[in-house]
Amino acid sequence: MSKTLKLLSRINLKTIVFNFKYFPFKTAIKLPVLISNNIYLHETKGKVTINGPIKTALIQIGYGKVGISDFKRARGVWQVFGEVVFNGRAFIMHGCKINVGENGQLIFGENFNMSTECALVAEKKITIGNNSGISWESLVMDTDFHHIFDENGQVFNHPKEVVIGDNVWVGCRCTILKGSNLPNGSIIAAGSLVTKKLVGEKSIFGGNPMRVLKENITWKY
Repeated sequence: MSKTLKLLSRINLKTIVFNFKYFPFKTAIKLPVLISNNIYLHETKGKVTINGPIKTALIQIGYGKVGISDFKRARGVWQVFGEVVFNGRAFIMHGCKINVGENGQLIFGENFNMSTECALVAEKKITIGNNSGISWESLVMDTDFHHIFDENGQVFNHPKEVVIGDNVWVGCRCTILKGSNLPNGSIIAAGSLVTKKLVGEKSIFGGNPMRVLKENITWKY
């Protein structure tokens, strides 16, 4: 099947509804976002912004196949009350969950890739740089969800921004929690837990506690 025919085969009612809900007519008619039938559009509030040239299928959500997940049964979720910003191409595979709160902002850099069954939860702000990727079954969130109170009845566990730099590879089954900052060119080893700012560009981080495993590395898909 040619690339053009493959893209045409992915145009469905969800794709049409999504584009005309979020974009003005001259943008929506180009269908810059393709939405798989496997995506549950739970909430389509807030707004979606695309920075840069608009073209068909620039952003694809709910597609792709990998051997560790069942494409037919892995259902993704789109629940957005806040703002999602795309700064170019993005490919988000099946089974992924995107949850943005009313005051939240989720920003994707150019050429973003996310593998199957990941979750992104933004109550404040999550920023992902250019040419970065997140492997399967990983979680990124900037909130604890539930409030925790001190002895004076004051909430002290407020959301904190998460930053993932340019050219970052987050390995499978990683958990990136609020206040995390991943430096440019870094790799986060599979199964890692990140809770803070990491220091050292072009480094591999992993272990418990988190530490630098190797410096002066590069990587590519």
